Amino acid sequence: MMRRDIFSEEREMFRAQVRRFVDAEIEPKVPEWNRVGMSDRASWRKMGEAGFLGANAPSEYGGGGVDFIYDAIVMEELSRVRAHGLMMSLHSDICMPYITSFGNQEQKRRYLPGAISGEIILAIAMTEPGTGSDLAAVQTTARRDGDHYVINGSKIFISNGQIADLVIVVCKTDPKANPPHKGVSLMLVDATAPGFVRGRKLDKLGLRGQDTSELFFEDCRVPAGNLLGKEGTGFKMLMEKLQQERLCIGVSSMASCRRTLEDTIAYCKNRKAFGQPIAEFQNTQFKLAEMMTEVEVGQAFVDKLLQAHVRGDEIVAEVSMAKWWTTDLQKKITSQCLQLHGGYGFMMEYPVSTDYADAAVQSIYAGTNEIMKVIIARRMGLETRK
Repeated sequence: MMRRDIFSEEREMFRAQVRRFVDAEIEPKVPEWNRVGMSDRASWRKMGEAGFLGANAPSEYGGGGVDFIYDAIVMEELSRVRAHGLMMSLHSDICMPYITSFGNQEQKRRYLPGAISGEIILAIAMTEPGTGSDLAAVQTTARRDGDHYVINGSKIFISNGQIADLVIVVCKTDPKANPPHKGVSLMLVDATAPGFVRGRKLDKLGLRGQDTSELFFEDCRVPAGNLLGKEGTGFKMLMEKLQQERLCIGVSSMASCRRTLEDTIAYCKNRKAFGQPIAEFQNTQFKLAEMMTEVEVGQAFVDKLLQAHVRGDEIVAEVSMAKWWTTDLQKKITSQCLQLHGGYGFMMEYPVSTDYADAAVQSIYAGTNEIMKVIIARRMGLETRK
């Protein structure tokens, strides 16, 4: 592996701390999470106590006050041990920034310390049964009623849906707005709110240790003070934060690619066929060489984007490129690595089978890879005429 210049001595020291913690406290729990389909709250609290939740969050609320690269290190180390059940990046780097950037002082004081300590677990509810990547078309409504909003609608495929204490809900405060995106708002919904109903924990192909759920809002009443920002500004907030969300996907995809490939190299060196290790066959060597090349190329691009993001650059097109390319690469590498394992790759006792299943969703969530290409094309001035 090439030396990655984005990591200072302080960042490498932080990685060593994270790695020791993950190896001791998280990796042993992964099999049980995969069995029951959910992580445990104690592990979230331990992550918070160790300072690994909200490393990038403001120090005045208990965060580390460091840059996003520190959070990327935590993502990489969790991906290294396949701890996908602990959706740290969703909690710390996708949900929490909405509160730190757009929340008022009361909302920050109420929610950030608990989120950083692991006492309050976060989720965001975007997708609906009839609405995926088209966020302007959400049907969930929030109607003002005195000092409250009354929310009605349903959401699906919500990560942390069963375990979350606070859900950021994408809804319409003005269903008749034209254009539709101007009616979108974000609402902070406590899990204890009357009318908030958790539906099924969905049975998924991969990411078995991470709960994904249906959520229902049945005349769900939340205080008016739980509106994030102003009415009608939700779509703008979403677009602003999706840059970091898609970069998170690229970071975790590359870390997962590397772990799968490292395991496969070790397997090929030990597995024998026709009287010799399969790593000595030229076809195996070519396949491994090609995959290692692609991993290094992808890592270099993601590292460049991490630096640009920390600088504050607007890199919407570039993170869209990274999101589709790294997730497609993850699917390709896990497939090829499974093939190199032969029949053993199809057995669940070998981690490559889990990697293969986990990779499938990467090209779907956080905006499908097809949507990523639409975004890139528009940034190239190739928008389709209507």
